[in-house]
Amino acid sequence: MDLSVKPGDDFYIYASGNWLKNNPVPAKETRWGSFNLLRDFNINAVQAILNDAAANTNAAPGSIEKRVGDFYAASMDSAAIEKLGYTPIKKDLKRVGAVKNVKGLLNEVAYLRTSGAASPMFGFYVGQDRKDVNTMVPQLSQGGITLPDRDYYLKDDARSQKIQAAYKEYITTLFTLTGVKQAQAQKNAETIFNLEKKLAEAQMSRVEMRDPYKTYNKFSVADFSKTTPNIDWKSLMAKMKVTGQDTILVNNPAFFTELNGLVQSVPASDWNTYLQWNVLKSAAPYLSSDFVNANFAYSQVLSGQKVQTPRWQRMSSLTDGTIGELLGQLYVKKHFKPEAKERMQELIANLIKAYEIRINNLDWMSAATKEKALAKLHAFTPKVGYPDNWKNYEGLDISRKSFFQNVRNAGQWAYNDMVSQLGKPVDRTKWGMTAPTVNAYYSPVMNEIVFPAGILQFPFFDPNADDAVNYGGIGAVIGHEISHGFDDSGSQYDKDGTLRNWWTPEDLARFKEKAKALEEQYNAYTVLDTIHVNGKFTMGENIGDLGGLNAAYEAFKMTKQGQSNELIDGFTPDQRFFLAWAQVWRGNILPESAAQQIVTDPHSPGQFRTIGAPVNMDAWYEAFDVKPGDKLYKKPEDRIRFW
Repeated sequence: MDLSVKPGDDFYIYASGNWLKNNPVPAKETRWGSFNLLRDFNINAVQAILNDAAANTNAAPGSIEKRVGDFYAASMDSAAIEKLGYTPIKKDLKRVGAVKNVKGLLNEVAYLRTSGAASPMFGFYVGQDRKDVNTMVPQLSQGGITLPDRDYYLKDDARSQKIQAAYKEYITTLFTLTGVKQAQAQKNAETIFNLEKKLAEAQMSRVEMRDPYKTYNKFSVADFSKTTPNIDWKSLMAKMKVTGQDTILVNNPAFFTELNGLVQSVPASDWNTYLQWNVLKSAAPYLSSDFVNANFAYSQVLSGQKVQTPRWQRMSSLTDGTIGELLGQLYVKKHFKPEAKERMQELIANLIKAYEIRINNLDWMSAATKEKALAKLHAFTPKVGYPDNWKNYEGLDISRKSFFQNVRNAGQWAYNDMVSQLGKPVDRTKWGMTAPTVNAYYSPVMNEIVFPAGILQFPFFDPNADDAVNYGGIGAVIGHEISHGFDDSGSQYDKDGTLRNWWTPEDLARFKEKAKALEEQYNAYTVLDTIHVNGKFTMGENIGDLGGLNAAYEAFKMTKQGQSNELIDGFTPDQRFFLAWAQVWRGNILPESAAQQIVTDPHSPGQFRTIGAPVNMDAWYEAFDVKPGDKLYKKPEDRIRFW
């Protein structure tokens, strides 16, 4: 803490100032804070498990240890990877570089997807139908670009130009590494950038994409094909292993109308180059060091990271991201105690109780809407720690001898696994995150809140800490995820997870009024020079923080400590509660990463998450004696009261 600062002037620095001063961003990171410390602890824990598994030569064929150990051992065999250079993708480069016409182009787009090689041109996945949540449907989304957001193609300020130049250099480097002459490689870079720019121009912004109605467009496959005369979706989907489906959901139909024109107007030779680029960029992190280093040089310009993340760390993350439910079984055996799960279930029950009290006490919501909100709250499914049914990746071939092939096999396996869900009942046991992940999520279509084992550790959760620390940490995280069910987007789904309005018009108008005020509060925060937080884009997360912290405080006040005034380390229970919240969000971030975060991350930066919710809570003002004249002071009538 930095006690020389008044909490009412800068609560972020007051709570974390000295930590921030003494903990600069390490060279191999782009940001450093409480989350990163825990992620660092976790990746080291994962590495120890992987090293043991890789060293265990007696593991039975087909066992979890053997498969996990083989995957990791192959990924760490840099001598073998170095020797291969780009040999693993030569065949694919040749194949997709021989497109002659639209039919051939679409064939290759389907091939790259189904073989786990790349996802060019557009996004495709299988998921629940938001208006019929017991049905899995094929879904198409805008896509086809490489830079993190469409804005990077459309803006021409100095920051964007620097990133565009680095991107073109990256394309040029990868092509020259496969033997293409420098002049041709540079020409390829222009071709790819210009084609991707056209795709970017057809995309909706991230703010528009937050609207679940705007992005819900249902077509019969035949009707959708009529809107894209050059793309027959029935035959393309069959090549993408989707058969017998007559319905499709599309998040941005205008994007596909534009794409339909491009497949015809852009010369086949340009599409060849674009497809080759998709093969190259998808493979680069898994090829020899020339490719890996080029990939890092490009990402450095985006993130500002000083040195490359060590190979063991990248490969530990890759193992988790690829066969996470095998690795997860070894992880929870070692790092997740049954008592942590019990304590979490108790905390979740208390948070739901607190939320119920808060909904009942809302002065801005009618009884009719409250009833629906409570029905939704009581229908929440909490998942804690790890899945009850682990995926076993049946049929996935993993060899200790061929790293690249393992990655490709896994991509293909994951694609087949995804399309195999069509025509089957929705699997409500599945998880969207792996057990070692330091994160949590809410799914509106499942109406579930999910907390992987990875986040259930200090500073979020410590079974031995006082209640103030746990409620200000994991309690607020639980409350945050519950609040996603009631944020500007999640609140449009009912208790069954169906996209269906359950609000009276008056209550909805009042909700939107509050959301507008919150948007303005966050818009006023400056991140870098002229860059502000985007209050509309971060709206869901900001409502999550405000609702979550209020609910966590309400639940904390039900505990013995919450009702006492007993000091610990000189701080009252309420002060400790708010300090725990603040210290979860402390962190340093590189300016390049901060600029990228504003464009791509729906969460507000840590320093504004620290203060954004408390300045709307009377309890915070009382805890730290914040008065008019203090910089963070908001008049009681201006404090935004949501959930």
